[in-house]
Amino acid sequence: MSSPPESQRDRNRTAQRARILDAARSLFASRGFDAVTMGDVAQQAGVVRATVFNQFGSKGALVEALTEGVLEAWAGMLEHALADETTSTPTLVRALFDQMGLGIEQFHGFYRGVFREIMKIQVGLEEGGVAVHANERAQGRLERLIARGQQRGDLSRAFAAADLVSSFMSLANGTITHWLYEAASGSLRERMRSAAEIWLGAVAVGEIQGEPLPDLFGEIEWLRPATPPVRARSSTTVS
Repeated sequence: MSSPPESQRDRNRTAQRARILDAARSLFASRGFDAVTMGDVAQQAGVVRATVFNQFGSKGALVEALTEGVLEAWAGMLEHALADETTSTPTLVRALFDQMGLGIEQFHGFYRGVFREIMKIQVGLEEGGVAVHANERAQGRLERLIARGQQRGDLSRAFAAADLVSSFMSLANGTITHWLYEAASGSLRERMRSAAEIWLGAVAVGEIQGEPLPDLFGEIEWLRPATPPVRARSSTTVS
């Protein structure tokens, strides 16, 4: 049975919600999380303050919605990686690390506020809610990508795919967290590239020299950086 068509009121509410999230993302990026009020978000989105509260209820709920958006964007990048049937798994891994770093680097203030929530979810301190489910979807896609790499012979089968997911996320999150909170200097993108090589050094089996990094941002325009992804660096074959 098909769903009833969306009413104009529902479409307006959806568009309004998207404007509020865009406004919050932009303000958090430029001013930092703590300095932005719900009134600031309303003004930036072109709505009254009550509308922001009607849509989200609180600043915490707004942050959860933004967190869900980040995790859905990550899941979308993984979906694009899974849809790529020709690029080798090590190159897809490099693209994931590289483009995560590039996206976060451009929205430092935004991610500094939201990444706390992401980490609470990923270490199990936050249970239930849409953001948790978005994280579970992303984790499932990453495990599928790694398992496919093992089946292809791109990644070592000496480790369980679930363990490789855990090590992948621990290395990525640790690199991001250190850059955001402890030493936000230099390029996160370069640090993430190094992290990818550390991970691949332990698990990559065979590599294609000079394979270009695919664009995994897809249609996620707010995440897409002004500069395009670069070609993969040369790599050595790992046995």
